[in-house]
Amino acid sequence: MGVNSNLSAWRKVEIARNPKRKTALEYIHLIFDDFMELHGDRLLKDDQAMVCGLGRIGEQNYTIIAEQKGRNTKENIARNFGMPNPESYRKAIRFMKQAEKFHRPIITFVDTKGAYPGIGAEERGQGEAIAQSMLTMSQLKVPVIAIVIGEGSSGGALAISVANQIWMLENAVYSILSPEGYSSILWKDANRYQEAAETMKLTAQDLYDFHIIDQIIKEPSEEMTDVELKQVAHQLRQNIQIEIDKMKQKSGEELVQERYQKYRQIAGFQEVKNDIKR
Repeated sequence: MGVNSNLSAWRKVEIARNPKRKTALEYIHLIFDDFMELHGDRLLKDDQAMVCGLGRIGEQNYTIIAEQKGRNTKENIARNFGMPNPESYRKAIRFMKQAEKFHRPIITFVDTKGAYPGIGAEERGQGEAIAQSMLTMSQLKVPVIAIVIGEGSSGGALAISVANQIWMLENAVYSILSPEGYSSILWKDANRYQEAAETMKLTAQDLYDFHIIDQIIKEPSEEMTDVELKQVAHQLRQNIQIEIDKMKQKSGEELVQERYQKYRQIAGFQEVKNDIKR
């Protein structure tokens, strides 16, 4: 697969967090033709931490949902540093349902340190919005592919990655929370974050080995150039076409069941007969 296994887990966290790392919109504009962004959750506002819209590859139309970080301080403030508010997830749900209505496959791009934990977000139902997004995705009768392009952390990432397939860029990370948070909670020592990164098994290769993700997308270098970005985007475009063509051969019920089984089998759960005598 050509994956660079020489880098430590912590180094990959640093690469995924790099402010110069390519953002979702940069990939979207190269992968899809005629991308048109759609706005608003029809309840409160348009939260810019989440980008939703329509795009096309060849004759196939897609619904696109992506977490978007800013490139500078002004953009990051406008996009809340890529940390979605409840309105982002409700906007995503709106377009997921629209995609199902018009039989469009859904492609999501995951890149967030987590859902926004502010008081206002909690008052407006952050947890409920994440749960509803996951529930909606689990029931969609159209193909869904989630692509982790940078930092995929916590429920903020999982909320848009309940998919038939999950792909990761080689230097992306995908985990339940940050290494700093992990070490603080489990070891009561935030300074053990590098050790935590190794323990958490959050790299693309780790997650591929555990059968949690389905593809690793090779990255030419740690800090991708514009030329290399085009190469990666072209590879993603080809892979999307191949996999969506396969998924379109399945019924809506088969896609739902496939998605269910994917998550049901993570970690190799087994039912054990209870032989305890009372």
